Amino acid sequence: MTDRRLAIDAWESLFRAQHEVFGDLNGDFKEDTLSQAEYDVLLTVTRGEDMTARLRDVTANMLISQPSVSRLVDRMAARGLISKCADPDDGRGSLVRATETGASLFRRIASAHGRAIAERMSGLTDEELAQLRDLTAKLRKKQPHED
Repeated sequence: MTDRRLAIDAWESLFRAQHEVFGDLNGDFKEDTLSQAEYDVLLTVTRGEDMTARLRDVTANMLISQPSVSRLVDRMAARGLISKCADPDDGRGSLVRATETGASLFRRIASAHGRAIAERMSGLTDEELAQLRDLTAKLRKKQPHED
C-alpha cells in the first residue's frame, strides 16, 4: 500500500516544481506576439499532416475548456495565424491549419522556447530526464517511451 504521507510530499514537490518551471518558461511568450495558449494550438497543428489538425484534437491537448479553445482558435484565425474550415470527414467537426505566418512565428518562438527548456532542465542528467518523462507519463496513465 502507498505511504500516504510520502504520496502527499511527492505530489507537493511535483506541483511546486511544475509551477516554478512554468513560471520561468512563461517569459518566452508575449501576448502581443504569441501567448502560451496560442503556442499550444500551433504546436498541435504544426505536428499534423500538412500542418493541419482536427479541432477536437487541439482541444484534447489543451488545459482549457472546449468553448475557450473555440474562441481562441477564432481569435487566431482573425489574426491570420491559422485557418479553420469544416472537416470533410466529420460534419460536426472542424479542421485547423497553420498559415505560413502562424507556422513561421511558431518556429521562431519554438526555437527559443526549446533552448530555454533545455537550459532549465540542464540540472538533470539524460538518465534523470528519461526517468522524469517516464514517471510523469505513468502518472498520466500513459505508457513510457520505448527508447
